[in-house]
Amino acid sequence: MSNTAIIELSQQNDFSGWQQSNPIVIKDDKIFVRVSDPSNPDLREIQQAGRKVESLGVETAQLAGVHWSENAQWAFAQGFTKVGKLEAVQFCGDADTVSRLQQKQAVYAWARDLINQTPSQLVPVSLANQAADYLKNLAPEAIHIDTIIGDELENQGWTGIYNVGKGSVNPPAMLTVDYNPGGDANTPVYAVLVGKGITFDSGGYSIKPSAGMFSMKCDMGGAATAAGALALAIQWGLKKRVKLILCCAENMVSDHAYKLGDILTYKNGTTVEIANTDAEGRLVLADGLIAASEMNPEMIIDSATLTGAAMLATGGEYNALFAMDKHMVANALAVAGEVNDPAWPLPLEAFHQSKCPSAFADTANSTTQKGGGAGGASNAAGFLARFVNPGGKGWLHIDLAACYHESSNSMWAAGATGSGIATITSLIL
Repeated sequence: MSNTAIIELSQQNDFSGWQQSNPIVIKDDKIFVRVSDPSNPDLREIQQAGRKVESLGVETAQLAGVHWSENAQWAFAQGFTKVGKLEAVQFCGDADTVSRLQQKQAVYAWARDLINQTPSQLVPVSLANQAADYLKNLAPEAIHIDTIIGDELENQGWTGIYNVGKGSVNPPAMLTVDYNPGGDANTPVYAVLVGKGITFDSGGYSIKPSAGMFSMKCDMGGAATAAGALALAIQWGLKKRVKLILCCAENMVSDHAYKLGDILTYKNGTTVEIANTDAEGRLVLADGLIAASEMNPEMIIDSATLTGAAMLATGGEYNALFAMDKHMVANALAVAGEVNDPAWPLPLEAFHQSKCPSAFADTANSTTQKGGGAGGASNAAGFLARFVNPGGKGWLHIDLAACYHESSNSMWAAGATGSGIATITSLIL
């Protein structure tokens, strides 16, 4: 097989001898992907075909022919790309479509590569710096950067990020990116994106088993997703003022790490007892949500690889959506469907805020039960709801259950997927 292959979509009856178990056929130096109806193809099958084409040793896939829609091309690219060849698809169609897909592939490649970096390569400050540099290069005149590092977090009251990260020799950091294309400092903030940036999660004193810790370099996937979404929106013509807040820390065990039974007091006055140091993502996000709420935006979207419970619920095939604002979750679900970025809503009501009780504080950060007990993903979202405006109007929480795959499968190569970027991009555009 050539290092570069021409790939065309073809109707099932265009060739004889199709094998039901194999969606591709090679003929005349081309690879044809079989679909029943090119006007309404099964995108999941096209993504699986992308995996099969990649397994043939093809280095670059050149899409060609009249049947490729934008979504079909992107589905193929998701299946075909992998570590080492994250920008290996050449798209087809009109100039606007090709440009959009090239920009999307480049942003996804950046975000996926960031998530795939080893935890020794990527520490909290370098995560913040890499995201800041990438975004600044896209719109140098429109972006302002602010980074708070180490003890200064405690001095300014960002107790969640500080306490989760204080046990590591690599200091925690909070990055704020202000994208303001009009340049007027009085322009209201339309949306704030908040990303969980745990560059490695040992679990702290509630330490993970080795198997559970193995892929925890991906625990900053929410930060990469949020930054990638803003980057893609900027390239696709974002005109509104949007801020990005990345909550970056490394959750380690040491003589000065935070401990079970500690009580944290947040800027909004909420006190939190630590019942599980491995429920750290919600602690850092709480700071980000407080900061976001202070800006009074129309929309707050946080993204995080937050709970194993969401992965169990969705099988890692969908991201889990949570909102007390039912319009937000309905809109996000519709948008995710339009851009083929699978997502599914899970329960969140006001009563979920009381699902992690404490005798010593307003709430605990989890429970002492494995996985946070029944409804663990909803309970985590309920904890976060304490740090946005009452009723949660305009707030959406995305638990990125489909962000990373430890091993390859029929849909994805091993590693980061970029799942969630397209949904957030569309929401802020």
